[in-house]
Amino acid sequence: MARTQGSHSDITGPRVREAALKLFARHGYAAVSMRRIAAEVGVQAGALYNYTPDKQSLLFSLLEGHMTDLLGALDAAQRTGPALARLERFVRFHIAFHLNRPDAVFISYMELRNLEPAHFQVIEGLRRTYEDALEDILRAGRAEGVFDMADTKIATLGLIAMLTGVTTWYRPGGRLSADEVAGVYWDMARRAVAA
Repeated sequence: MARTQGSHSDITGPRVREAALKLFARHGYAAVSMRRIAAEVGVQAGALYNYTPDKQSLLFSLLEGHMTDLLGALDAAQRTGPALARLERFVRFHIAFHLNRPDAVFISYMELRNLEPAHFQVIEGLRRTYEDALEDILRAGRAEGVFDMADTKIATLGLIAMLTGVTTWYRPGGRLSADEVAGVYWDMARRAVAA
């Protein structure tokens, strides 16, 4: 079958990923077929296999890309300085990064269950690296005497869940700006670790 007019790898590849991300977020991985992704992009279903071996690989690529981008954007400066300042930088970074990617955040949490075990292990490892960055801050704050919590691991998971949850309700143009929301979340995070 002839290639769809205007289909070029440097254009179509990113469009395949964008379409899959949107469709997985709206309808769920299990409900979205490769044919549906192809229709969204405007190419024949068989053309998708020029960009991904299969739907599982596409899901893994989206989740891995999100985590790689997140870890790459996590500023090394967030690993130096007093723990309270580092925690504030982490909170504000996390919210700013995630507010711009609600679909990626949604599938990163909701579609983990659909990953094959080997893919799941890779994503879990990347998530653990990110969690460790926050837990290092909490441990440092406890050692400095500015944070008071019984378990830094549970506090880490609780804070990340709270911070990531903002993507489920925040809408640009609402009552508060993204910066104001980050300020409110920073205050809640600070209180959560008894700073």
